[in-house]
Parts: sequence; structure tokens; C-alpha cells
Amino acid sequence: MSTDYQKAREDLGRRLRELRVESPHGRLTGTRLAEQLGWPQSKISKLENGRQTPTAEDLRGWAEATGQPEAFDELHGRLKGFESHIRSWRRQLAAGHRPVQETWNTLVDDSSTLHVWENNAVNGMLQTADYARHIFESYAALQNSPGDADDAVRARMRRQEWLYRPGKRLHLLMWEGALRAQVCPPAVLAAQLDRLLGVVGMDTVRLGIVPHEAALGIPPANPFWIFDDRLVITEDWHAELWLDDADTIALYRRVWATLNESAEFGTDAQHVISRVRHSLR
Repeated sequence: MSTDYQKAREDLGRRLRELRVESPHGRLTGTRLAEQLGWPQSKISKLENGRQTPTAEDLRGWAEATGQPEAFDELHGRLKGFESHIRSWRRQLAAGHRPVQETWNTLVDDSSTLHVWENNAVNGMLQTADYARHIFESYAALQNSPGDADDAVRARMRRQEWLYRPGKRLHLLMWEGALRAQVCPPAVLAAQLDRLLGVVGMDTVRLGIVPHEAALGIPPANPFWIFDDRLVITEDWHAELWLDDADTIALYRRVWATLNESAEFGTDAQHVISRVRHSLR
């Protein structure tokens, strides 16, 4: 867990302890507060020591039970402040993949320019429905989340309408390994590669492929999205990271620019895709 995230969670825990100790109804013990809220006493301890992330409902209950309901806005602001940076997949996928896709649709709709690096699978903005379905099913199995692949696919396909709107621009770089990853049956992957071949030359898309044999300025690490230079989202197995400070965004722009120097475009990109496509035979 990131140090900044954990520190923010511990700071919130200390604030919760202050509210309990300084209750206008008199100092509350952890046991008494747990009884009022109908929680196990261990939850009180975990929250106050920064070992568990509270929900907004937890914070509202805490503020009211300690006789200080006006503190909820402050507590909720703290929660949003650090949760906006690290969003665990366990929490996000509790209701399935569709709500996550809808959140992404809003982010994309509000953006004019996307700079994207993808190193492990074909990017969602260019996925076929069949390819996307296999991706969602594999992650649902991994995360033990509800199986709503069909709804998630429909949401992801709606996002791609963005590509046909005037004034939009997708600058997408993909590692050749993302094209070769057999995360679906060969026939589905073949159709997906055909889709990529047809995208090259679209007015709103600048697709670059970094071949395996290309000289690299940096290693082809985690995938990430840059939204209009206002937000970066990258991800790991346990969580998404939402990063909005100027220095970090500038760093990711330098990463993208460095990878861009190794990419092939236009006909050369099509040659790389075709080479992968033919290898499936």
C-alpha cells in the first residue's frame, strides 16, 4: 500500500479517535461506540489505527454516534481526498464491471485528447465486443466479482462512440506483446487484429505499435491513460491509481513521449499488426 495513502488513512483514524474522546455526551469508550453502531469492537480499533478504510456510511454513523454530525462533511472530504488516488478493485468491482465502465465512459466523454500506453492487451477503445467479453470474464474470475460481462461489454462499446465525434483525438501506443497476448481464442484475436488494421488512418486515432525489436528508451512498464493533461490513471492487480498533481502528470507525459519515439505508425504499424495476424495461422 502506498505510504501517502496509508498516512492519510492513519490521519483519518486519529481524527475519528478525537471525535470519540471529545464527544459532547462525554468520552465514549471504543466498546460503547461499537455497541451504539452495532459493529464489532475490532472495527473501531481498525478504523482508528488506520488498518481499515471506512465507507461514507461508516463516517456518517461515527459522526452522529459521537454527537457531532456536523463533522461528517470534513470526514467525507478526507475520505474522498485519499480514495481518489487509490481505488481498490475489490471495492470497485463489488457490483460488477459495468459501473466501472460507466465511470470510465464519463471520464472519456469529458476529455478531448487521450494519450494512452498499453502493454498487456489491446486497448479498450479499440476492442471488439468478443475480445472485451473474454477480458471481463477473466478478470471477474480473478477478482471473484459479479459476472456481468454482457452489460460491461455494452458499456465499453458505447465508449467507442467517442472516436467518431469531431474534436476528439486518441493518441494510442501499444506494445507488440499486447497484440500477441492470447487472452481469447485465436479466432477472436484474429478478428481483433483485423479491427486494428482498419483503425490505422482514422482521423481521430493515431495508433503507434512498439515492435519487440525496437530500441527502447525506457522499459515498457505499466499501462496508463492521460486525460487532457488533467488526470492520469494507471493500474496494478489490486487497484487503480488516479493521479492529478501537475508534476506526476508531467512525468507520465515524458514517459509517453519516450515510448512514442520507439513506435511505428501508418503502414509500418500495419506491417507489425499483419505479422502478428499471420503468426496465428
